[in-house]
Amino acid sequence: MEKEKGGEDGIRTVPGLVFFGTPEFAVPCLRKLIESGADIRLVITQPDRASGRGRKIRHSPVKMLAVEEGLPVYQPERLRSAEALEAVRSCGARCAVVAAFGQILPQSFLDLFPLGALNIHGSLLPHYRGAAPIQRAILAGEALTGISIMLLDAGLDTGPVLVQKEEPIGPRDTFGTVYKNLAEKGAELLLEALGDWSAGRISPHAQDGRLATYAPPVTKEELRIDWNSAAKEIINKVRAFDPAPGAWFLLGGKRVKCFGAASVSWDAAGSAGEVIGMGDCGLIVAGGCGGSLCLGELQMEGTRRMSAAEFTRGRPILQGSFLE
Repeated sequence: MEKEKGGEDGIRTVPGLVFFGTPEFAVPCLRKLIESGADIRLVITQPDRASGRGRKIRHSPVKMLAVEEGLPVYQPERLRSAEALEAVRSCGARCAVVAAFGQILPQSFLDLFPLGALNIHGSLLPHYRGAAPIQRAILAGEALTGISIMLLDAGLDTGPVLVQKEEPIGPRDTFGTVYKNLAEKGAELLLEALGDWSAGRISPHAQDGRLATYAPPVTKEELRIDWNSAAKEIINKVRAFDPAPGAWFLLGGKRVKCFGAASVSWDAAGSAGEVIGMGDCGLIVAGGCGGSLCLGELQMEGTRRMSAAEFTRGRPILQGSFLE
């Protein structure tokens, strides 16, 4: 008897999927499922929202791909409604795939899928459970993160894990680069895990709750730079919020976002938040604990992101001045 194929070939043997996802992080996964010939019965994504200065209604990245590929799309305000439950039940799907959907799936939904709901999480669980695992890992100065493919349960990222893959975080990596890498690698790992799980070739293993750490959502208050912090902590904050939402400080009462922060050795010393020079890498600022750092790019509110050199040509920042 021929051995059943795994990976992408095995996806075709899964009798019906519902895909839950919303942001760009989920797009590679949905695309991989489509390319593999998966039987996607329904795509569920968050409702269209107004965004930007003009408050224009925008579709989620997942919705745009699903519509382009002719897949049915459902956008409930609340998953806990009877209507939403019936919409999923009527699909007759046996499995769900969840990638950064934005709502917790209630137990009533999880019970609809005999093969369970497979979720992609951007950390090595049980570390960094929660909504912001990538940002929290960078803020903490981690050099290693990864992807976990897990089976959802009623808890917050507490379900058993099917497979994990480690991924490095380089010293110049930002939220944007790690996000993109984990999205692509996670999509590949999900396809392998889904094929193997449906064929009975892998078994889930429980997480050790004693090792759990958490990654709560980022608050607006966290985005402002505290120049009394150690230079390394400031650098990690800039990296964690690049390209969005952007770490910031005040200059002349106006908010300035900063990017491309790096460690730098500088002859001149200064007090926390003091501008101590301009180097090839950008604006040199003193942090707390006697360290200094370089800010490579700046963005005044209402303007575009630009190099520190270009920024200061249009708006000089004098040596000895203080950033707030």
